[in-house]
Amino acid sequence: MINKSLISINDYTKEEYLEILRVAAEFEKKPIQNIFEGRVVATLFFEPSTRTRLSFESAVNRLGGRIIGFTDASSSSVKKGESLKDTILTVSNYSDLIVMRHPLEGSARYASEVATVPIINAGDGANQHPTQCLLDLFSIQKTQGTLENLKISMVGDLKYGRTVHSLIMAMSHFNPTFNFISPDELKMPDEYKMFLDKKGIKYKEYSDLAGNIKDSDILYMTRVQGERFADPLDYEKVKNVYILKNRMLEKTKDNLKVLHPLPRVNEINTDVDDNHKAYYFPQALNGVYTRQAIMAKILGLK
Repeated sequence: MINKSLISINDYTKEEYLEILRVAAEFEKKPIQNIFEGRVVATLFFEPSTRTRLSFESAVNRLGGRIIGFTDASSSSVKKGESLKDTILTVSNYSDLIVMRHPLEGSARYASEVATVPIINAGDGANQHPTQCLLDLFSIQKTQGTLENLKISMVGDLKYGRTVHSLIMAMSHFNPTFNFISPDELKMPDEYKMFLDKKGIKYKEYSDLAGNIKDSDILYMTRVQGERFADPLDYEKVKNVYILKNRMLEKTKDNLKVLHPLPRVNEINTDVDDNHKAYYFPQALNGVYTRQAIMAKILGLK
């Protein structure tokens, strides 16, 4: 993994996933270390972010490194018309590693092809979000004690949700069964269903939430992303189609954990927050340890 960019979750092998999870568990026990002293990580966020950006920055700071970059493309030379290539080549001169979020699918792959330092994709449009996927794997492993043979229900925006796209590809190594719960407008794209078919992974599609989560080990809720819709009226039709409420969890398995990549809007009622099955805020904390592990492995420090 040394000096190896992470653009798609498929860039890494099953064995590399497990190695990152092992190192993440080490960082959970000892999150403050000085192994990044003298290292500079650039965070280039062409699209808004809270958890991803701040967890990367927290991860670097806890390991003794330095952060440079921008949180909004309007505060960079992109506003003056600078190309992505020129931005990446310039920032490569100032850093040991670049973390980038961009609204265009394929932008992170392109950046990795022109950069002189490794690139970590922090989300490229509706395509991939591999570091979120790895922290999700870490969260699933922690709560279930295994990644093997689990039943995972994915709910909400399965069409544009880059987190669910990455997660089904990674979990395909561990023989899962999936329930895809979404309105017709936001169904899982055919390319991902074809991927699962080729792997022999079982899945079913539903439109009803409450009746199809009772035997799940993981309930993965997602936000309907208004920013992905060209027509605001189309968004209004589906934005509140699923709202998870505490009473809906009463007859679910005791080991069930509710995950969400956050931010949430209305899709999880706040009455779920105190239920022991709610895990989305610890999940966000797991992002620090997992991103510490990813960066440390890429930089050859672990």
